[in-house]
Amino acid sequence: MYDVVGVRFKKAGKIYYFDPGDLAIQKDDFVIVETVRGVEFGRVVTPVKQVGENDVVLPLKKVVRIADQKDRLIVDENKAAAKEAYDVCGQKVNEHQLDMKLVDVEYTFDRNKVIFYFTADGRVDFRELVKDLASIFRTRIELRQIGVRDEAKMLGGIGPCGRMLCCSTFLGDFDPVSIKMAKDQNLSLNPTKISGLCGRLMCCLKYENDEYEAAKEALPDLGEIIETPNGRGKVVGLNILERVMQVEFAGQERVLEYTLEEVLKEGAVSIQSSTD
Repeated sequence: MYDVVGVRFKKAGKIYYFDPGDLAIQKDDFVIVETVRGVEFGRVVTPVKQVGENDVVLPLKKVVRIADQKDRLIVDENKAAAKEAYDVCGQKVNEHQLDMKLVDVEYTFDRNKVIFYFTADGRVDFRELVKDLASIFRTRIELRQIGVRDEAKMLGGIGPCGRMLCCSTFLGDFDPVSIKMAKDQNLSLNPTKISGLCGRLMCCLKYENDEYEAAKEALPDLGEIIETPNGRGKVVGLNILERVMQVEFAGQERVLEYTLEEVLKEGAVSIQSSTD
């Protein structure tokens, strides 16, 4: 087991584990750590805890120190410099007539590297652009192509629900989302109804998916014949989350609702296909 603290470098970024060493680190402290990108400034979101070897990437890097006011001033200066770099890069992109969209610019804490994030439909030959930027900023230049979901995460916005985007407020990672999830939840398959600002399927389709899958396994399918306290009937409707089914009886102009518990009561569990 390893003692670790969880650190985020962006508001809704991925959590990375570091060795706290002998430092008295508390949640919400700002710390200076060494990463593969260089020295970085981050916020502790997970206090000291123990994790197994499979949950960390070894060798585990140590927290260099707890950040002070001077470090925070450096972060503010880096953000201001990044805004200027964004404008300069945008001008150079136009000069070189590159088919790419600049999304964000970020300096590492130690100013050892400046990273330009962009989106593009295909590969972009930005070698000349890198030469220009390197001559202007005189530091290491990295151009990183990102996807539309990462773009939405960086820029933020308001989703179809009227709330701030999940990805930009609390989601650290993107979970796989499929059209099957929308089908299982009886949602409209109209792309405009189930897509987020990024144009991809909404991340929130994943939130209740496990509950829907468990409920569907317990409930009969539409069209199946089941035994109820009032006799045998055909399932014509389902309220999956409440585990309620609407049952139609042959020769009767009525549809009754039953909970799953009512159908299972008294051993009335026989379910068969309507084609039997």
